[in-house]
Amino acid sequence: MNCPLHCLLGGSLLAAAGLSAQTSAPVEWGKFRGPNNDGSVPAPQVSNWKGARVKTLWKAETPKGFSSFAVAGGKAFTLVTGEYDGNSGEMIVCLDVRTGKELWSKPLSIIGKYDGGGDAGTNDNKGGDGPRSTPVVDGDKVYVIDSSLGVHCFSAAGGDLVWNRDVLKENAGVQIRWQNAASPVIEGNVLMMCGGGEGQALLGLDKTSGKVLWKGEDDKMTHATPVVADLLGTRQCIFFTQTGLVSVLPESGKVLWRQPYRFNISTAASPVVFEDIVYCSAGYGVGAGAYQISKSGSSWKSKEIWRKENDDFANHWSTPVVKDGHLYGMFSFKKYGEGPLACVDIRTGDMKWSTPGFGPGQVILAGDSIIALSDKGELVVVEANPRKYTELKREEVLEGKVWSYPVLAYNRLFARSTTEGVCLEFQ
Repeated sequence: MNCPLHCLLGGSLLAAAGLSAQTSAPVEWGKFRGPNNDGSVPAPQVSNWKGARVKTLWKAETPKGFSSFAVAGGKAFTLVTGEYDGNSGEMIVCLDVRTGKELWSKPLSIIGKYDGGGDAGTNDNKGGDGPRSTPVVDGDKVYVIDSSLGVHCFSAAGGDLVWNRDVLKENAGVQIRWQNAASPVIEGNVLMMCGGGEGQALLGLDKTSGKVLWKGEDDKMTHATPVVADLLGTRQCIFFTQTGLVSVLPESGKVLWRQPYRFNISTAASPVVFEDIVYCSAGYGVGAGAYQISKSGSSWKSKEIWRKENDDFANHWSTPVVKDGHLYGMFSFKKYGEGPLACVDIRTGDMKWSTPGFGPGQVILAGDSIIALSDKGELVVVEANPRKYTELKREEVLEGKVWSYPVLAYNRLFARSTTEGVCLEFQ
């Protein structure tokens, strides 16, 4: 579990960084989809979104990648494409949250060409523009899964390698088209991932050493990052594999329940949990569905509530957020620059409203507001209100292709594209 920065350093670094400890926003966002594993955080200190000014505190180069930021310990981590030993490859980069200056970087893997993508340009919509997985900060370490299923653990302070593991070689890993995009998920002492071969597709690794703590199942991996959630009083990790949804106990890998779900070409959005409902969605004509999970004694069951097999309900790679039983997110497939931000009732599948002009960007939930980042680099703040679309703020903040999640930490918004990363302040 991450300790807030003022807990680790008595507030001294916060003061030096000029970052306020007196904030309603979470101090850190050290893991994919935030401190609550669901893309939600308390609201930032903004009295009036419509009158707020968005100030750019710094910009930094973040070439060719769809990795989001992980922000903790006064540092912002992401994956980019760089050059080392004369080869193009993936790198983890550590930036100072105060200035955006690079503190350290380390090579991960050599990627000559991404399967199915190649060397896509800045403004087209092909794949292949660099790493897609997001680092995870846990304590004084930072963890990464690269596109070739290499798992790496570094010292967050200086980038010293603690351990790494080659899942392709050591666990008979099975690669997929466009390579890995899933991020590490850590619960307690266990780093969980999908990508091993037959009988060891789901893996639980010791976060201190990289050794296998548990393994099992035959599920083939997808691009979707698993999600940890409390469901019916039980902490569990829900994977979204080519077989469908599969829930396991983090400490042992024991399967609790399964829900078959169709796979076609790529599944990339994570499952979403609300009360006893688990929602999932994919592109390529697969669409969305919601499932009610029940438990009787030690027996778990999944029952379909609703299913929409069309691209109007597709979350291509953009995982929605949920508030008061309503999903808010980018619902479309390959409608770049045009796809809508929409609101869907998670209990019934009814679409409450849909507003075009976002494309396959990303959203987070900040208090009662949706902070959306369009694929064109527009920051849009919208009320989390199922009755109507109410826009509070819109401003262009990034150049390049934007397929990564914005991150709210230290009362600042961190976001990136395939060309640049920014740190924004709301005034």
